[in-house]
Amino acid sequence: MKTVLGLLFLLVGQMLCYAQAPDYDDLKMLYADGKYEKLVAKADAYSQKEELKKDPFPLMWLCKGLYKISLSGTDDEKFKNAYKDAIGAMAKVVKIDKDSACINTHREFVDEFQNSMVERVNNAIAANKVKDAATWAGKFYKLTTHPIGPKYIEAAAKFMANDKGSAATIWKDCEKLMAGIKDLSGWSKADKDLFRIGILLTAECYISNHQKEKAVDLLNKVAQWFEEDEDFKTRYNEIVN
Repeated sequence: MKTVLGLLFLLVGQMLCYAQAPDYDDLKMLYADGKYEKLVAKADAYSQKEELKKDPFPLMWLCKGLYKISLSGTDDEKFKNAYKDAIGAMAKVVKIDKDSACINTHREFVDEFQNSMVERVNNAIAANKVKDAATWAGKFYKLTTHPIGPKYIEAAAKFMANDKGSAATIWKDCEKLMAGIKDLSGWSKADKDLFRIGILLTAECYISNHQKEKAVDLLNKVAQWFEEDEDFKTRYNEIVN
């Protein structure tokens, strides 16, 4: 009897150890030491383990390593798509991090990473490449629970490419999403920035289509959330006042 109980306790203990996720101190050290290629390899290995496939933390470290590599300008062929691969890793984090524990733990990095995507959107718009801006904004869908900004950008790009039917369909989806927004508390800076960018692009589309009233109405709907934003205020005053 004692032998059976002993084996049972041993089995339970092993199961508990098996179920407990690692603390990933090795990944933290590799990141701190700037050994990003080794970090990517180890984090990827962790994420492939059957017992860790629903753990977002190795994927977050994978994203962090890939992002740092993308900034390094490496010529290594296997990392030529490091930035896009980082987006894929972060998308998986968002999908499985149900309670946002991982995202909140790495909030500073998540904000930096999201803001880097906003920068790419802004750069594309500044270069008059709205289609490219929409492509980057589209990749943001999987990184957020607030997709309305990227949707507005996508619709504006469709409109500017003379695909007005598709633009109208997406704008209708945006109107439904808009109706459910009470405030922007809990939104990241990137969420807010893409929302503002999408609204302003859409307003420009309405004006070019001789629908100034629609542009004014849209701007008034969101004015309360962007009254401190200089870019928004400037364009708002030019259109509305």
